Order: sequence, then C-alpha cells, then structure tokens
Amino acid sequence: MLKPLFDIWNHSWIRPYVKDNKKLFIFVIVLGVLTMVSAGALMFTSGYLISKSSTQPYNILMVYVPIVLVRAFGIARPVFGYFEKLISHNFVLKILSKMRVRLYQHLEPQSLTLKSRFKTGDLLGILADDLEHLQNLYLKTIFPTLVALVLYVLIVLSLGFFSIPFALLMLGIFFLLVVIVPLLSLLANQKGQMEMKRIRTRLYGKLTDTVMGLSDVKISGRQKDFLTAYEKDEREYDFQEMKLERFHHLRDFFLQCTVAVVVLLMILFVSNQVELGVFSHLWIAAFILVVFPVMEAFTPIPKAITDLTNYDTSLKRIQQVEHTGVDLQETDSKYLQQLKAQYHFTVSFEDVYFRYIEDSKMVLKGLNLQICQGEKIAILGKSGAGKSTIAKLLLGSVIPTNGAVKINDIKTYNIARDIHEWVSVLHQKPHLFNSTVMNNIRLGNIHASDEEVKEVAKQVQLHDYIESLPNGYNTKIQELGERFSGGERQRIALARILLQKTPIVILDEPTVGLDSITERKLLDTIFKSLEGKTIIFITHHLIGVELMDRVIFIEDGNIEMEGSHGELLQSAERYKALYKMDRPFNIS
Repeated sequence: MLKPLFDIWNHSWIRPYVKDNKKLFIFVIVLGVLTMVSAGALMFTSGYLISKSSTQPYNILMVYVPIVLVRAFGIARPVFGYFEKLISHNFVLKILSKMRVRLYQHLEPQSLTLKSRFKTGDLLGILADDLEHLQNLYLKTIFPTLVALVLYVLIVLSLGFFSIPFALLMLGIFFLLVVIVPLLSLLANQKGQMEMKRIRTRLYGKLTDTVMGLSDVKISGRQKDFLTAYEKDEREYDFQEMKLERFHHLRDFFLQCTVAVVVLLMILFVSNQVELGVFSHLWIAAFILVVFPVMEAFTPIPKAITDLTNYDTSLKRIQQVEHTGVDLQETDSKYLQQLKAQYHFTVSFEDVYFRYIEDSKMVLKGLNLQICQGEKIAILGKSGAGKSTIAKLLLGSVIPTNGAVKINDIKTYNIARDIHEWVSVLHQKPHLFNSTVMNNIRLGNIHASDEEVKEVAKQVQLHDYIESLPNGYNTKIQELGERFSGGERQRIALARILLQKTPIVILDEPTVGLDSITERKLLDTIFKSLEGKTIIFITHHLIGVELMDRVIFIEDGNIEMEGSHGELLQSAERYKALYKMDRPFNIS
C-alpha cells in the first residue's frame, strides 16, 4: 500500500505543491488529529459520566468535572472539524489554481500540435475529470490516511500504558485495518478501475466526435449505430462498476465485523482489568464507547487507498501533456531587447532536419531557406510534405532535430513564449468566441481602442457588414461563429492580425473550403492589408501565387522547385502542369 502512496506523493504534480504549502498541510493534519481525539475524548468522558451518574452520587460536584469535559469536547469536536474542513479546502483550492495555470502553460505552446497528439475526448477528460479529480487525492486519501496513521501510533502507545500484550493485539488488528485490507483492496480494484477509466475515455471520445459531427451523423442516417455503440460501452462500464461495488460491499462488511471484534475484545480487556482491581467498573463504558470514533478514523482508509489507481492514471495523463519533447523556456530578456531594437527581420532555416517522433521518418531534410523583410513567398507541396511543419518551427512550438530556425540571429525556440510579438498566423479555421464582434477582433490587441478596431475592420472590408448587424460591433457572435460565413470569419481573424502589428505573417491555407470567387476576393484583401509585411503563404492551391515574390515547392522534406511565378512557368514543366490543372483558363 505504501509504495503506490509514496510514488504518488513524490510525483511532480503533488509533492512540490505540498512543499510550497507545508505549514498549511501540517496544520490540516494537526486539526484532523485534534478532531478525532476530541471525538474519542467526548465518548470516553460521556461513558464515564453515564456510569458515574448511575451510582446516584450524593453531590452534583461528584460529576461536575465529567460534565464540563463533555461540554468542552462536545464543542471542540465540531470546531476543530469545521476549521479542518475550511483549511483543507483552502489548501486544495490554492493547489488546484496553480495546477490549472501550469496545465495551461503547457497546453498553450502546443496549440499547433495538440490535435496530432491527443483526441478531443482525451483533452476533455484531462480538463474535466483528471485535474479536478486530484482534489480528492488530498481530501479523501492523503489527509485521512495521515490522520489515521498518527492516531494509530497514539492509540497503541496509550494502550501500552495499561497493558503491553493488549496493545500488541490492537497493533495487529489496527495494522490489518490500516495496511493489509487497503493493500488487498487496492490490488483487487486496480484492474477494474483501469478498465473503467479506459471505457470512460472511449465514451468521451465518441461523444465529442459525434457532437462535433452531429450534422454528418444525421445526414448519413447513422444515429442508431452511434446510440447502439455508445450504449454498449455504457453497459460495459456499468458491469465493471457493479463488480467493484460488490467488492466494496464485501470489504465494508468485513470492516464492520472487525469493529465488532474490537468492541468485544475491549469488553473482555476492561472486564479483566476490573476483576484484577486495575480499573473501577465506572471505566467500562468509557473504554468501550471510545472504540467507535477511533474506528471511524480507520474504516475509510481502505476506500481511500483503493482510489490511488484512479489518481495514478489521472497523473499519467496529465504528465503526457507536460512531456511534449519540447520544454519551452521563458524568453531571456536579452533576446527580447535585441529583437525589439531592430526594424528589419530576416527569417532563416539553416540546414534544418526535423522528425516528430524518434526513429520516425524525417519530415524535413537539410532545409535551407532565407526570407527577407517584406518578402512574400508561397510554400507549396502535397499533404505531409512539411509545409505546416515549417510554420511550427518558425513559431518555436517544435524545435529542429538538427539545424536552426532563426529570426535575425536569434533562434525562434529561445523566444517561443513571446513569438507573438513578431509572428502571427491566419489559420484555416480561426476560432470565434461567443462574445461581441468588437471583443473578437480586439483579441489581436486587448489594449486597442474602439476606433482602432473599426479601422482594421475597414481595412478588411468588413466594417459596413458589421454596422448592418442588429447591435453593430456589440452584436454577440453565436457559438463557433455560426452567424458568419467562412470568408467573414477569415476577415475577422485578419483584422486581429492587423491589430497585432507583427512584421511576419503566416497564412496557413486560409482559403480552404471557400468558393473560387470568395477565395480570390479574400486573397486580394489579405495581400492589400498586409502590404509591407513578410508573408509566408502555405497552400496546396495555386490561386494567388502570381502575387508572391517567390514560390517554393517542398517535396520529400526539401526544396524541389524555387523561383518567381513567372520563372517557374517558363522553366519548370511540372509547376506549369500543376498551375494548368489548378487554373485551366489562365495559363498562356
């Protein structure tokens, strides 16, 4: 039992937070012990008071002290219990707050690679289940277990003062309750809990996949298939849950039987001590009644330890987010100062090799590329050729296996957390938040005034449309931006970029899914509004390439063709064929 507990205790998501709040942690344990001691003392003095009162003392002063003690311990127990709950929850909420920030700090730099590493259901499980689940690790496992261990020692030492053989007997029985039963319970439940976790994750994945593609499921008439598969997993989950519940009932029955045995042993022990003249018969009820609050501290431990498997699984899934292979560091101030003092920015890929997973195929193989300030380049290539990888390397969200990616002489990895000051991205599907149009555009610069927001809206030719909405710029955007068409969503995202005022802009296939007329209009707006900025246009579609200074074709991890649009039409038959397929009526 202790090894799993120690493994979790030493985990990087547990021990450092306890260490930072160790005074509060110790205070919670002390209050927990005082609560249980007060409960035991209350029952002990109550038992003595009942016995003493039954002898009909001739003076009330004969029971005055027990009465005062009963009142004192009766008040102390709820007071200590209240403060223990108050401080323990304060402790846990402080830790969870820091954990959420830490998790976000690991998720945010991976925004470009999360979808390739995790399913939406997995992320939902981490955010909605695993992280919140850790609060129970403290409240229902660590705190009660440590309180029980302290009481275990105190009770055995106290009994040893009266009888060493009886203290050793209780040592063994309490060891059974605190160590043996929890260990057996942990081993018996481990397989079932892991299976339930696996099924629940699968349910999360199916649910999120179906919700996101609900319209496709309905159109294809697959609603019944989804419900059948989902209900099958639910039945499997319910079956595993029933097995665990059955085991829990048997375990709890055994614990109650053990409590009964302890009560009987205590009766025999106290009766024997009375016969030997060690105790007065007035102490019999006191010693027997004290068993019940003591056992209240021990009997929850098996269930608390059983949950270690769930906590361990949650910690492993959270750690998967943290262990990305890229440990983004805080930007050194010297790098920021160097770049902020410069006005022209050159992007360079110097003999760059890159693979996503060790021993996997190289995505880029010795790529050498230099992009000057204000230059507009198009990067073409089939799916998987490495186009999007180039963007990720430039943003510093991944680092080269070999070689370097730099802005001027500074590696992008070294400024990854502040790269947004120099590089912005127009994605294929920019996200619109369920807020006002004004707030969605202002996301590019939260300090921008209303007039600045309206000015960039004019530049992207969206101002008149926004003004025609029911509440103008204060119109609420519906969830996922359903109020706006694909082209309009891209224009809002472009307005954000204009507010961001970065010298380098990555266009990551921003016109995918748009009709040719809308695509042409949007590209004209993009290139006009981004005049003077360095533009890296990642696309598999050749509309707009004639507006670029340079066209680069990536294949098999390196540059296969390079030149201006006109040069490639004249010198590269393959490029000419591709352009002809894409633009059959515009080739000379």
